Amino acid sequence: MERYFKPKRFRNEDSSNDPNISEAVENQSHVELDLNDIVSDPGLRKSIEEFDISIRDQVRREYLTRGPCQPIGHVYPKRAFGNQERSFQESWYKIYTWLEYSISKDAAFCLWCYLFKPTNKGGRYKEDVFIKTGFVNWKNALERFNLHIGVVDSCHNNARIQCYAISFEILLKQGLSFRGHDESSNSLNRGNFLELLQWYSQRNEEVSKVINQNAPGNNQMISPAIQKDLTHACTSEITLSIIEDIGNNVFSLMVDESRDISVKEQMGVVLRYVNKRGQVIERFLAIVHVSDTSSRSLKDAIDALFVKHGLSLSRLRGQGYDGASNMRGEFNGLKTLILQENPYARYIHCFSHQLQLVIVAVAKSNINVSDFFNYVSMIVNTTGASCKRRDQLRQIEHDRIVAMLEGGEISTGSGENQETNLARPGDTRWGSHYLTLIRLLSMWPSVIQVMENICDDSSSFDSRGVAKSLIQKMENYEFVFILHLMKMILGMTHELSLVLQQKDQNIVQAISLIESVKDQFQIFREEGWYTIMDKVNTFCELNEIPVLDMNDNCLVGGRSRRRKQLITNLHYYRVEIFYQVVDSVIQEMNTRFSEVGTELLRCMACLHPRNSFSEFNVQKLVRLCDLYPEDFSTNDCIVIEQQLQNFIHNIRRDSNFSEIKDLGSLAQKMVETLKNQAYPLVYRLIEMTLVLPVATASVERVFSAMKTIKTDLRNRMGDEWMNDSLVVYIEKDIFSTIENEQILQRFQKMKSRRMQLPPLSYPKTTRSILEDI
Repeated sequence: MERYFKPKRFRNEDSSNDPNISEAVENQSHVELDLNDIVSDPGLRKSIEEFDISIRDQVRREYLTRGPCQPIGHVYPKRAFGNQERSFQESWYKIYTWLEYSISKDAAFCLWCYLFKPTNKGGRYKEDVFIKTGFVNWKNALERFNLHIGVVDSCHNNARIQCYAISFEILLKQGLSFRGHDESSNSLNRGNFLELLQWYSQRNEEVSKVINQNAPGNNQMISPAIQKDLTHACTSEITLSIIEDIGNNVFSLMVDESRDISVKEQMGVVLRYVNKRGQVIERFLAIVHVSDTSSRSLKDAIDALFVKHGLSLSRLRGQGYDGASNMRGEFNGLKTLILQENPYARYIHCFSHQLQLVIVAVAKSNINVSDFFNYVSMIVNTTGASCKRRDQLRQIEHDRIVAMLEGGEISTGSGENQETNLARPGDTRWGSHYLTLIRLLSMWPSVIQVMENICDDSSSFDSRGVAKSLIQKMENYEFVFILHLMKMILGMTHELSLVLQQKDQNIVQAISLIESVKDQFQIFREEGWYTIMDKVNTFCELNEIPVLDMNDNCLVGGRSRRRKQLITNLHYYRVEIFYQVVDSVIQEMNTRFSEVGTELLRCMACLHPRNSFSEFNVQKLVRLCDLYPEDFSTNDCIVIEQQLQNFIHNIRRDSNFSEIKDLGSLAQKMVETLKNQAYPLVYRLIEMTLVLPVATASVERVFSAMKTIKTDLRNRMGDEWMNDSLVVYIEKDIFSTIENEQILQRFQKMKSRRMQLPPLSYPKTTRSILEDI
């Protein structure tokens, strides 16, 4: 037992009085590091186990603080290797950060392995040339260095991880915190606010007296509270500018909710209106924290926001959401609550979300397409499971493109043949499935090669099995057929999806585009079979995939052989896949975009200026006035009939309107030519049409910006501070037009200050100041 457990030594009264024993115990319990033992040359160092165990971590920290021994500019002696003489190369330092060179031994060492010596299963230290004796074979140096690094879980990489952990601790102790800036006076990273103040004070003596070190210590205007007050002053001026731009005009409301990084529900509010120049504008008003996402809570938050900014719910003429159940409920949703107070706040479901649901969700109702997308996700996940596989895919694709360029198969040019990788498809991201299929088709040989490498080199039998099954699936004719089919279907709606997300897109133009896509789907159903078959067969021939004979019988997958159906390949691929998928998409397009057939939108479509106002109908436009009694009085409805006739007669003869293609351009041209004053009721109809929301893309962009402002390293940011930062960040174009004097005056009026900021000696916008930096 004494071999494993040493007996405790109890100090009695006699021994405690013995100075020799006390000194020995004290020396044993406290050992200090002698910096003379820290030697730079790795060939002259003491081994780590020669240091006392209580100071070994201190030794490691000291060596990591000093860094590896890499003498720059040293004349490295040459050694004879056969008929050639070779020496250590200084360029190797840039490739291997762990590499050290011993001048005394003319040998290479590894700093990481020296600090954390690898051990074998027996418990004894493994002898390594990079730790004790030193490596001197310069002929095969790079190959030996890579062999020393080894695989992911090698001894060298385990030592690297432990060194990184200590390095991170050293950085934190040195004050290099990753959670913020160092705001001390001698810091070079004080943050944008303090550095901007310092820059500006150097160019304005009056300002430097207030905010520089010349000012009183308690009145330098650099505290976080001052930063927040200034940002709030900027936000107030921006919001005031938006409210003044809306004026007494009607507007629409777009709302969505999302969680921020600190798991707090935030509601984003965007207003859509037509400004004085006839332009369709979407402005971010605010982001509000809500306790829950019930329709009543959202409605109360909107009411409070409207009261705060002096907006009236009676001027609301449109509302748009992304389709969440708590917002679009027929009886108790936010839509219904607003309609109860204002029946003229027309609800328009987000067209972009509807389009995404049509293509992805409906297509997946076909069991073959659903199975196809599951395999696509597995392919993307397998090839991108690790950095090593992603890098391998990039390198293989790079080598393939270079070979094709050298062979003259493809041409090069600006913006062509860019480095790419497989994109992960997501049901909530517009166009992500289309991008995934495009890249899978273009990188097909490279993806197959990566799968084969996994089958050959992977140490996991599960990974080998998955890769093998994916190769078999990819080289199946059915997989290639569905890949081309979905790529063509998604391609027909890709441009429409992008157009619907534009801020100035109007409801009439969106209806026209949707009708065009519907017609295109119908043509594709009638004539697209032969086109897709040619593309599939050509692709299969190029990639050595067996092409099926459409007249042969096929066994329907997913069914027992006892219940197999004797159908031909032509019937299976054309009827059970092609027609079924296309028909379901067409049917769902007609169902989800049923708003296109309502009376309101049919009347609005008469304002479209295409083909010299070929759809212009006076009676329907008069009926449109009846649908908005709050905006058109009884007398207006009588007068507007003749005004519409005069308007269409004048516009068709005016050359300024001959090139107008959409309703938004028509409104702007009317303002430019002052026809909005000549035909005010007609212009009001156009304004009512343009104000209806098409998509909630602007609100989605707000949440993207929120992830930039409030990150996981700044997750304690308050709601008001985040809202002010977001308004300034998103509405940069308005912020650039606001004079500094306006912001300073509002800042002064927010609360009493110890001193008054001096007025600027020359007018200069905040934007121009930032551009000077």
